[in-house]
Amino acid sequence: MRRRWLDPRVQEHIAFASLWIVMIVVSLPVVGIMGYMLYRGASALDWQLIADAEEGLLPAIVGTTWLVGLTALIAAPLGVGAAIYLSEYARPGPLLRIIRLAIINLAGVPSVVYGLFGLALFVIMLGFGRCLAAGACTLALLVLPLVISASEEALRQIPAGLREGSLALGASKWQTIRRVVLPNALPGIMTGLILSIARAAGETAPILFTAAFYWLRDPYPNSLFDEIVAMPYQLYVMASEAPGVPIEKKWATAFVLVALVLGLNLVAIVVRARLRRRRW
Repeated sequence: MRRRWLDPRVQEHIAFASLWIVMIVVSLPVVGIMGYMLYRGASALDWQLIADAEEGLLPAIVGTTWLVGLTALIAAPLGVGAAIYLSEYARPGPLLRIIRLAIINLAGVPSVVYGLFGLALFVIMLGFGRCLAAGACTLALLVLPLVISASEEALRQIPAGLREGSLALGASKWQTIRRVVLPNALPGIMTGLILSIARAAGETAPILFTAAFYWLRDPYPNSLFDEIVAMPYQLYVMASEAPGVPIEKKWATAFVLVALVLGLNLVAIVVRARLRRRRW
């Protein structure tokens, strides 16, 4: 007879305590980084820094918002459509395994490679020039493997019984996907999409070659083919090529950028919770 060294309740308490410790250990670096940036940039972090259209971050925030929004509009339908095909229509076999392996490998490609590819394809070959459209297309390619993987995983979580019940009631395969599968997979799809876009919001290398400028006479884009000012590139220039910028402003800019990315992650958590609550 196997001997129990600890009561199951004690084991459960130990497991929960270990998980809490791991969560605290993982969260401490983020809190420490945010606190240090706030400490170093507190003297420059005010409403004028954020809202000033001349020397503040408002043009960069507007440009980043446009860039992220257009990236989402491009990546969402392509990524979800590809995930639906791979999960629902593609036949299992060597070709499907190769496609999924390629998607996984593309997700690990350094962002600077995407930047060079976007420069060659969108800026030079297609003649977009350095503009909002070229940057958004490049960032969409960057996050597309993540969107496909997250969406496909969300679709796989839907029980096969729901599909079979819908088909048994006379619905077509597309009606089953549109009315049964997608609504139930929407929380996971939205979470993956927002987290991917949050990553794109903090990328510097892709927009370094395709879209962003440090200063523009007219910093607000009026069309898809206008140049933009973006926060990641502005911070990069401040830190490496603009020695006259006060160190406090650099830290304050970094804090605002990290807060923007964390805000997008928080939105993902809220959206997922609400969609799950509505689903059940």
